[in-house]
Amino acid sequence: MDEQHANSHYSPSRFRTPDGAPTDIVVFTITSEVKKGVKKSLPNRTLRVMLIRRKQWPFEGQWALPGGFTRETETVQACARRELLEETGVSDVHLEYFNVYSSLGRDPRGWMISHAFFALVQEGYLAGRTTSDEASEVHLFPVDEALSMALAFDHRIILQDALDQIRRKMLTTAIAKEFLPEQFTISELYQVIRTVVPTFEERNFIRKITSTRSRKGILEEVLDRNGQPLMSNRYSQRPAQLYRFTDYAPELSIYG
Repeated sequence: MDEQHANSHYSPSRFRTPDGAPTDIVVFTITSEVKKGVKKSLPNRTLRVMLIRRKQWPFEGQWALPGGFTRETETVQACARRELLEETGVSDVHLEYFNVYSSLGRDPRGWMISHAFFALVQEGYLAGRTTSDEASEVHLFPVDEALSMALAFDHRIILQDALDQIRRKMLTTAIAKEFLPEQFTISELYQVIRTVVPTFEERNFIRKITSTRSRKGILEEVLDRNGQPLMSNRYSQRPAQLYRFTDYAPELSIYG
């Protein structure tokens, strides 16, 4: 059968089309709080997620992930960026696609196939967050608290999946850089990893991250104008070496 003949027998009515193609965006950040009465110590850090309180049916008044419906003139990636800006005022952040959700009954408005993204954002980028016609509030919740809430739709499942994703990536990639300044100490890096992955513990972390053959080159020492190591005592009594991430991404074998 040639293509022209096949096209003449095609009818869109034979194929079920979803009622909508929304996007949902999980925005993580780490907030810092100075320890009271303690000088020269790392701050208390908390992994948080950004949620909006819905204004409209369905799930009016409940907390949800930001997101919305994809227009026919845009991609789902463009939709995620637009909805994030419209509902929260947040823009110019890197969004990473991680899953699609299509369970029947996940949305009372019909069969909605949602495409989920996550973003890792430094706290300062979220300072100017705003609300929209569809949201009455925008708030940063500790992740554990958010997971215990009755979130709209299947957003608790999406949040848990996104959390699992960033925990895995935190231990296998250099995404910790998204939560750190350009220059940081090893203690800051270790604390960020522990904030995202509380079960992670490595007593020889400094040696392994800076000298192990398979990892050497991920970080580099920051030097001053004279080529000497640049130190910081912002969070410690003794000056500590500052580091920064390089562009090196090692390929580690699970068998080696």
